[in-house]
Amino acid sequence: MYNIIGKINKGMLNFLILEILKDHSDENHVLTHQDIIEKLKSEYDVDCERHAVRNNILGLQDLNYDIITTNKGSYLAEGVFDDAEIVTLIDGVLFSKSLSHMQKKRLIEKLKDLGNKYFRPKVTHTANLSKLQNSENTQTMNVVNVISKAVAKKRKIKFTYNRYGTDFKLHPRRSEKYIVNPYQLVLTNGRYYLIGNYDKYDDISHYKVDRITDIEMLKEPVKPKDKVKDFARVGFNLPKHMAEHIYMFSGESTRIEFIANVEIMDELVDWFGKDFSIQKLGDDKIRVILNCNEQAMVYWALQYGSCIVIESPQSLIDSVKKIAQKIVADYS
Repeated sequence: MYNIIGKINKGMLNFLILEILKDHSDENHVLTHQDIIEKLKSEYDVDCERHAVRNNILGLQDLNYDIITTNKGSYLAEGVFDDAEIVTLIDGVLFSKSLSHMQKKRLIEKLKDLGNKYFRPKVTHTANLSKLQNSENTQTMNVVNVISKAVAKKRKIKFTYNRYGTDFKLHPRRSEKYIVNPYQLVLTNGRYYLIGNYDKYDDISHYKVDRITDIEMLKEPVKPKDKVKDFARVGFNLPKHMAEHIYMFSGESTRIEFIANVEIMDELVDWFGKDFSIQKLGDDKIRVILNCNEQAMVYWALQYGSCIVIESPQSLIDSVKKIAQKIVADYS
């Protein structure tokens, strides 16, 4: 809270009136000039006359602030974000699998402050925050920050890459740190991933950001993309790359064909976007032709096994058949 006693300049009075309108007004809560005068006194210890409130509101409107004035009073029509937009941002944080419980809580509190005082009571679903899947990695936000800077400056990064142990804690995969050329930070399936190149090889690799700790940006510039075979061969198109790497497995994509029930067309678009072709096979079957990482496709095929039949490649058919036979044997 501000504690301003005595005379203040016009710019400061403009700012204080704008803050009051942001915090206390919307289309359902209109403030009269007298309301604003009383809040200036109670919240900022500032005395103000009615004509000064009116002149400052007109001045704010001239500055393109969306302040609506009616015969009942004034209100700020819209802040930087409307309520629905703030809720969308909050849900993005709430259901992230990359952030720790405390990181989510801190970010959600900041996002709630984007709304006025009438907004907070509308956001009740965040009470279940502790019951959601949260990352154990408290360094995630710093990791995101370092990766973002390294991508912008085109510099290599070094970090410890971890995996979960049976104690549900993160442990280094190896003692030696990873040196990686970072090219893109993406968010998919509620997790941040780094798309980059492990410096010792020439292919694209993916890293879960919430598994990264002890990160540092190096002075050495990143490896040029034309030295990475996946980039050199077909270039890099992020939407296409994400559609072909649905579980973020590394490795090249291959042409895949399968027969599918028409009823899973929604699921096909959800997983692969619209960058695939179909051939109609009667009223209820289609042949689907797409490019995808083969290892990822094994898991996807097992998930939708009752609705699809893979036609090619043979290596994918063999992999799915082997796993399916093992499942049957295990449950026999």
